[in-house]
Amino acid sequence: ESPAQPLRLCPQAVHETILSNRFLIVRAKQLRCRREESRRFYREHAGRFFYQRLVEFMASGPMWAYILAHENAVALWRSLMGPTKVFRARNSVPDSIRGAYGLTDTRNTTHGSDSPASASREIAFFFPEFNEQLWYQQEEPRLRCGPVYYDAEERVHFV
Repeated sequence: ESPAQPLRLCPQAVHETILSNRFLIVRAKQLRCRREESRRFYREHAGRFFYQRLVEFMASGPMWAYILAHENAVALWRSLMGPTKVFRARNSVPDSIRGAYGLTDTRNTTHGSDSPASASREIAFFFPEFNEQLWYQQEEPRLRCGPVYYDAEERVHFV
């Protein structure tokens, strides 16, 4: 099996991981970032030895961006992704997303915010049309009360 094979399977596998771990998908979209956007997204890493590799990988093709909801969502998602370093992920958590699909430390399949503040900033980057405060006021309480349905065509949950 060629190294490219897992990357073809990866978007669907990540999506299935999201669903099987009972995240609610608030928004989802497929997009492609240009180098300039990728540089802006990773600007906090500018000057670090891996910065250019991150930028190039992010700009190398289409990707899926998600807004996920779950109790303790940031920590749960980071746990499902596994360690940033693919070698460590493969050896310590082989069933994690990065353990199963990561290629290198900068081509490790997936990104996850490291805090709620980072999540807010990154949501605004990928979903500028999304009003997080309004979502917490209007949509989030309804999602908590349910019932919630998954729309496979739109790839999101709704009440």
